[in-house]
Amino acid sequence: MLGESLTIQRLEGANHAQRVLRLNGPLTATTSVPFQNALRGENAGTMILDLSHVPYMDSIGLGLLVGTYVSCQKSGRRIALSGVNPRVWQLFQITKLEPFFLVFPTLMDAVEAMTNAASA
Repeated sequence: MLGESLTIQRLEGANHAQRVLRLNGPLTATTSVPFQNALRGENAGTMILDLSHVPYMDSIGLGLLVGTYVSCQKSGRRIALSGVNPRVWQLFQITKLEPFFLVFPTLMDAVEAMTNAASA
C-alpha cells in the first residue's frame, strides 16, 4: 500500500550481548528495505524483535523473519519475537512456522527469558 512506513528503534537489551529492535508499522514488501537495513551489521548474540506495533505483515515480511531466523541459526545467535498480535500470529500458524520462533507475549517477558537462558 502506498504511504505505509516502517520505523525501527534499536534498543539495548539487558546486557551488551542482547539487542532489541522495536518495529513500528507493517512488515511488507513496501517496507522491507528499512528492516533489511536495520539488520545489516547487527551481530548481537541475542536479538529480540518487538512486533507489538506491527499491525500486519505480508508473505514478504514473513520471509524476512524466516531469513533472519536462518541467519541467526547459521551464526550461532538467538532470536526471539515479542508482542505478536493475533492477526500476525495467524500468518505463522497458517504457514506452520510457529514452532521455529521463540515467541513471548511482551518485550519484558522476552528480555527476561533470554537473559535467564543466557546465564543458565
